[in-house]
Amino acid sequence: MSAMPRRFPHAGWLSIVPAGLLYLYGLSVTGLLGPDEPRYAAVAREMARSGDWVTPRLWGEPWFEKPPLLYWMTGTAFRSGLGPELAPRLPVAALALAFLGFYWWILQREFGTRTAWYAVLILGTSAGWVGFSQTGVTDMPLTATFSAAMLLALPWIARGDTSRLPFTAASLGLAVLAKGLVPLVLALPLAMRGRLRDLLSWRVAAPFLIIALPWYVLCYLRNGRAFLDVFFWQQQFGRFASPALQHSQPWWFYLPVLLAGLLPWTPLAALLASRGNWHDPRRAFLLVWALFGLLFFSIAVNKLPGYVLPLLPAICALMAINLDAERKSGFANAALISACALLLVLFLIAGHILPEAVASGLRRALELPFDWTWLVPAGIAVLVWMLARRGRRLAAIAMVAAGAAAGILWLKVSALPEVDRRASSRSLWREIGARRGEVCIQAVNRNTRYGLNYYSDEPLPDCVQEPRPLAVRQNSGEPPYVAPLH
Repeated sequence: MSAMPRRFPHAGWLSIVPAGLLYLYGLSVTGLLGPDEPRYAAVAREMARSGDWVTPRLWGEPWFEKPPLLYWMTGTAFRSGLGPELAPRLPVAALALAFLGFYWWILQREFGTRTAWYAVLILGTSAGWVGFSQTGVTDMPLTATFSAAMLLALPWIARGDTSRLPFTAASLGLAVLAKGLVPLVLALPLAMRGRLRDLLSWRVAAPFLIIALPWYVLCYLRNGRAFLDVFFWQQQFGRFASPALQHSQPWWFYLPVLLAGLLPWTPLAALLASRGNWHDPRRAFLLVWALFGLLFFSIAVNKLPGYVLPLLPAICALMAINLDAERKSGFANAALISACALLLVLFLIAGHILPEAVASGLRRALELPFDWTWLVPAGIAVLVWMLARRGRRLAAIAMVAAGAAAGILWLKVSALPEVDRRASSRSLWREIGARRGEVCIQAVNRNTRYGLNYYSDEPLPDCVQEPRPLAVRQNSGEPPYVAPLH
């Protein structure tokens, strides 16, 4: 373990501006997307309005799908005066950025400065991490709090140092407020240390219980058996074992999801096979964290891409540790980093297919012509190869990270306005908001319906139940439109 620098390095301060640009720019370019983001935001908005921070309510009815941490973050943002897009998204983006600072600090303490920079650059520019930092859903709050808990346990794993275990427990308590029982299962690799009495001591258990327990008790006292039935049996145990929620996927579903979430750093996953990972208890802990989480989520019946986000910090840390472990400017590592640079082309391609993929699915979006700009990453790969072979591996990693950041920013500028038009209900609401009393819903998909419900504040009626002069319709794979009701 290298000595901790007395001051945060100059490179760290210089990275704050580009990191802030990468994570905070364009948060309101699109309206809220998908089925979850508008619903979670609507629950938080109601909490902020009503002052009831205990019972989640969706359009007037108790709604126990998720615990309150995201709602509290978003509700506080609404109370602060942020708008309908920034209130749900800015707290999540800020949390993702704050975690990267913590990530550098804890990895620098345990593995050294160079490893810490490798890890932050890799995680901070990976597609999965940046992507989920831009949406107001529960995956990033869970990942940041759970991963902080696990990383704070590294001194205990390595040396039996219990000084940070109360902070591990407190962070795990926040993770339970972010996603219920899931982080408790994902934290089982802590048992590999063996000294369970350390984890069960009062100084560790008390912070966890003080943070995690009160909301669950209060919500049960106010809502009774309905809270237990919906939250625990349907949403916690049901998501693991029952196909009723209609998110069933094959067992191998998360393998391509993880590889895609690591882009452009996917080739570095080859480093996870290093035998050296089992020789250091900290590296073994990180590997078991990732493998156990992958196994648990793969066994579960219901699968969604964001579920495996809590595995990325462990995987990226292992990639960084193994990169730093090889001090020589070897051919293999240079080839892997150069392959990462070649994958930057996917950001350019994504700019063309993203709007169609969001609206209609990936298959329809893949029909596109060749563009000569896709050759630019090949030039970057050559420069990266030269840097890595000359022993300037950190500069090579930084160049790929800069390319990824530029690609993500280009995506925000070039693709998100079209995503907003095709996949968000915001533009439609701007068209019909002034005439809401004349509009009913005839046939739209659930993403459009939930988005309209959020922007209209009070859900528009179904045309069958309450016919009105104008109807909102939507053809499969197309944006919604308004037409006279026939």
